[in-house]
Amino acid sequence: VAARRRGLKVLLVEATGQLGGVGTSAGVSHLLASRTPHNEVCVAGIFKEFTEELAARGGAINPDTITVEGEYSPHGWGGKVGSLTYGVPFDPVQMVCFLDEKMLAEKVDVLFFTQVVDVLKENGEDRVSHVVIFNKSGLQAVPAKAVVDATGDADVAARSGCEFVKGRKEDGLMTPTTLIFHVNNVDQDALSDYIHGTGERRFVKKINSLRETGEWKFPYDIFITVQLHEKGTLMVNTTRICDVDGTDGRSLSRGMMRGRSEMRELFALMKKHFPGFEKASIKMVAPVLGVRETRRIVGDFIYTVEDLVNERDFPDTIGFTGYGWDLPDPKQPSYQPMHGTSRNRSFTPMPYSIMVPRPVRNVVCPGRAISVERHVLGPLREQGACYAMGEAAGVAAAMVVAEQIAFKEVDTAALREALRNQNAKVDWDQEIQPTPWSVASVNSQ
Repeated sequence: VAARRRGLKVLLVEATGQLGGVGTSAGVSHLLASRTPHNEVCVAGIFKEFTEELAARGGAINPDTITVEGEYSPHGWGGKVGSLTYGVPFDPVQMVCFLDEKMLAEKVDVLFFTQVVDVLKENGEDRVSHVVIFNKSGLQAVPAKAVVDATGDADVAARSGCEFVKGRKEDGLMTPTTLIFHVNNVDQDALSDYIHGTGERRFVKKINSLRETGEWKFPYDIFITVQLHEKGTLMVNTTRICDVDGTDGRSLSRGMMRGRSEMRELFALMKKHFPGFEKASIKMVAPVLGVRETRRIVGDFIYTVEDLVNERDFPDTIGFTGYGWDLPDPKQPSYQPMHGTSRNRSFTPMPYSIMVPRPVRNVVCPGRAISVERHVLGPLREQGACYAMGEAAGVAAAMVVAEQIAFKEVDTAALREALRNQNAKVDWDQEIQPTPWSVASVNSQ
């Protein structure tokens, strides 16, 4: 949308039959990182525009309207202040239809059920000339002046010869994956009474007792749920499937089967032992595995843990994230290696340079495939942050095409000004304007 609004002809290639990425196809229907734990706005621009309009239609919850009664918020059962409390929970069905509508309105050309399988490069140049795609129509080579690789796995960058690393340095292992499922008919009052009565918001003691009886056979020690757009409907973000490589087809296939098997066992235990879930039913099981980590590009700049902890600021900041450390150990799914590492600021700036791979000149990688030290993915890989990076990538693509330059040659001061003019947040003290639509016009549609 950002590229299209600046005059580019845009083809959006999507592997599944719907837009929304992990938020819809992987069932992670809770957009995190767009607010700090204190409900300060980190991401505006198109993210703010879309989520507020969807909320006005009844398909999402605007964080401005979230209040916490008691000690715990049902949006993750975190405290009154927390990273989970002020996400944007939404209905994935309404989100999918909403995004279809927006693509048609913006005249974005969309190809569903389509995979990128290769690239073609100009002779002797580090530039992609065509992206090779495959769908029911067969193989096609699509000419492209700029490519935004938002696969999360750096698929296009890797196939075009860009430098990348994968997993942790010592053994290449990656953080566990998750198969999300949604349940409805949950008695949230009973669940809330239990959590407030015991203070056990993630059921650690109950899980330990079930492990002692041999009923809990999983390698993870906590139970994580999030209320979505309506009371009684919860996203279950609990399974942690180790040893899955999100860039390997066979590994993903086995991970899906393991995930569905664990989901069935977990749901049976929930109904039997967890207050509030006695009459619950499964509403949706994600058809796509939730992958937290695969390839990371190696750019001219690599964002380090030291940069983050020392609160480094950047002249090319294109957005912010309000999330904390969240990259579980590959073999210990409930252990966060960075937990307790000091961070004084509630927000983290994201520089443009982390999206720019090398040596290919006309590819950019917003999302979790960015050029960072591994643990920096923790606060930067969530969907709110990815929206901000995606909008910046779309504007940068327009500059690359118009000026016939490389992504690394983009004037970041001009990029930041363009984003600022689009109401995207690129300065922490920036005043964010109201979104350019009205509830009245939404209600009349």
